[in-house]
Amino acid sequence: MSTASWRDFAPLELHPVLQGALAAFDEHGYHGTTVRDIARRVGVTVPALYYHYENKQAFLVALLEASMHDVLDRCRAALAEAGDGPVERFSAMVECLVLYTANRRDLAFLDAELRSLEPQNRARYVALRDYLEHLLLDTVRAGTEDGIFRTAHPADATRAVLTMCLGVATWYRPDGPLQPQTIAERYVGFCLGTVGFAGDLPVAVRRRRRAAPSNG
Repeated sequence: MSTASWRDFAPLELHPVLQGALAAFDEHGYHGTTVRDIARRVGVTVPALYYHYENKQAFLVALLEASMHDVLDRCRAALAEAGDGPVERFSAMVECLVLYTANRRDLAFLDAELRSLEPQNRARYVALRDYLEHLLLDTVRAGTEDGIFRTAHPADATRAVLTMCLGVATWYRPDGPLQPQTIAERYVGFCLGTVGFAGDLPVAVRRRRRAAPSNG
């Protein structure tokens, strides 16, 4: 992903089978969903589903890993755009995470089904999540080493920030009063406070905040 496109979200394009699985998981949860329900949503037979994926677990794995790879690509692009400053890098990652969570709410909400993954699949997905956490933790540690962030607990603060950003999926609605960019800019301020930043926002961050819609 280029540094110019990490804020852009085209309509989600998934294979029809995965679209049906995603809709079913979001509505009924993983354990409340049957393969027959997914087949009904897609308009195919159960054997036809097994042509694409071997079982219900495979649907969940494909959706979770596709989501995580997308958000990681976007975060890396955001960091590349931000440059070397800890505040700029941290702000870019928070903005990226919140934008992703709001614009891809159904996929982001599915992260709660981590508990439903079988051990081998869980280990692989957790490794991806840990990588995401360490991208953010690196920026927090850099800020604390420079005296820019005052938190005495960088790892705990990082987890709190991630929880805050990913939690947007539990309440955001596309037809609600706030646009994703507005939420993202607000969360940058919230999260900077969490890591103990008390200075002025970088110019680029202030410029985006002024440009963000203020309809809520």
